[in-house]
Amino acid sequence: MISVQASSKEKLFRGKKIEELKELDTREFAKLLKSRERRSVMRNFNVIEEFVKRAEKKSVKGRMVKTHSRSLVIVPALVGMNLGVYNGNSFVPVRITEEMLGHRLGEFALTRKVVKHGAAGVGATKSSSALSVK
Repeated sequence: MISVQASSKEKLFRGKKIEELKELDTREFAKLLKSRERRSVMRNFNVIEEFVKRAEKKSVKGRMVKTHSRSLVIVPALVGMNLGVYNGNSFVPVRITEEMLGHRLGEFALTRKVVKHGAAGVGATKSSSALSVK
């Protein structure tokens, strides 16, 4: 989605600079997205705009905006903000960057832990029953 030109090293989203995207209305930005995200933004643009207003107020005060809305599509107005996205257990801090445009908040707050396998517990294998439990 984001392309970097070799000469100027300026980040573009569908041929537009980030500054140009921030000036666009939410519905105008939706026209640049893929179909699934575009339909989601067009249906919920008022919810997205309300969230952006609330996030701007809190980010001015330096606080993290917490949300349960994992299906919210990231728009240019959110770039640079710190959000707390709920993963079912806690709020995961997410810093919004230009590369995240068009994705959903839930993609950056994983809901499952990475499995770390340790040693087998007592009774897990036949040989472990011969060991003494201390």
